[in-house]
Amino acid sequence: MAQTAIKNKGLDWLLLSLYVSLVLIGWLMLYSSTYDETRPFAFLDFTTEIGKQSMWVLISLLVFVATLTIEWNFWNTFSIPFYVISLILLAGVPFLGVEIKGNKSWYDLGVGSFQPSEVAKFCTALALASYLSFNKNNLRDNKVLLTAISIFTVPILLIMLQPDAGSALVFMSFFMLLYRKGLSGLVYVLAFSLIGIFVFSLTFSPFFILVLSLFAAYLFLLFNFEFSPRTVAIAVVSITASIIAFKYQYPPVVWMVPATGTLITTFLSVKERQFRVLTLILVSAFLTIGLSYTTQYVFDNVLKPHQQERINIWLRPEKCDPRGPLYNLIQSKLAIGSGGFAGKGFLNGEMTKLNYVPEQSTDFIFSIVGEEQGFIGTASVIVLFVLLIIRSVVVAERAKLEFIRNYAYGIAGILFVHTFVNIGMTMGLMPIIGIPLPLLSRGGTSLLIFSVMISVLIRMDASRYRS
Repeated sequence: MAQTAIKNKGLDWLLLSLYVSLVLIGWLMLYSSTYDETRPFAFLDFTTEIGKQSMWVLISLLVFVATLTIEWNFWNTFSIPFYVISLILLAGVPFLGVEIKGNKSWYDLGVGSFQPSEVAKFCTALALASYLSFNKNNLRDNKVLLTAISIFTVPILLIMLQPDAGSALVFMSFFMLLYRKGLSGLVYVLAFSLIGIFVFSLTFSPFFILVLSLFAAYLFLLFNFEFSPRTVAIAVVSITASIIAFKYQYPPVVWMVPATGTLITTFLSVKERQFRVLTLILVSAFLTIGLSYTTQYVFDNVLKPHQQERINIWLRPEKCDPRGPLYNLIQSKLAIGSGGFAGKGFLNGEMTKLNYVPEQSTDFIFSIVGEEQGFIGTASVIVLFVLLIIRSVVVAERAKLEFIRNYAYGIAGILFVHTFVNIGMTMGLMPIIGIPLPLLSRGGTSLLIFSVMISVLIRMDASRYRS
């Protein structure tokens, strides 16, 4: 093993420091929220919440160091077997797993629980990196593209059987790697457009989307046909007429104005033989209208009540009971806001210490940072995560081997989605779907797997110094 010892100059000390800092912050926040003056050394008692997390921090650090001694090609060689094992573990959860808080996502090991979806993220990152490195930049081949997408789609389908929408969503982060490998940007434009239509359709009424889409089509065709003071005046009059009709509650007039304008400009566009622009605009408008009404129908008739609640909490909180489903978010916002600029200080977070914020040590641990450390603390944590993600991308770009580059982008994507969604949901910017904040949230499996992910990344990066 002497030949495989890591040279000090090979370690990315910034990446290592970021990892240790975030683990330490997570432990301190959990210690503060569970602090009992009568038991200041409760972290040494492994039967307590902080004691169990202390044990997992110690195990994770030991595994982190041990993983640094493993050569990078080991992970490439066994990436597919690890991936297959992770799929078997996921497939067994509905039959052998235990249900916790409505989801059957864990195995009971007697001494604790084990969540295979966390392992699957790491194994999928390895398998996808290996497959894409073998096929180089050949995503223009539909077979290669479909296989690559299938590698992370299969775990998504298995996780949805549990069901665990939060963990399933994280696997979509691998599209970041596919973009770096050359997947067309149009795919992402289409995806974000669909997400935008979904959000707007539930935030506003389908009728509003109908009118907006017709107006968009009408104005695009109008100004494409001729851009002059006359067309600007026509547009202003049309919009004003619809606004007045809406104010005085004449819905037929509201939609008939843009519909009539669309018909007239369509006729003029056909007359001028502008078929390409006409087709693009009209297809986009009618697809948007159709998807809007479809989204509303699916929400009302397909989604289960608890799924509707999660979306309402995010997009339509006024429809939620503040003492029911909305309670978690309200308390989280109050805790973060109460911290002010500098925070209340370490061990002084009344709301989190008195358990006003549900799940404060897992999904809502960011609220503890906000209350105790204020804006300075939350901004600092966000900066640390941003640096961790950026550093992962730097490691990817300076890698000499395709497998290492692909793996680094896969990890950067996972870290980004986890961080963005978790912090966003504690402030009401994202739906509450129950995914942990990497390295901070309480949970042994999550901490251990993220430790392994980053350790493998550091070890792979160190290989560039070896001859």
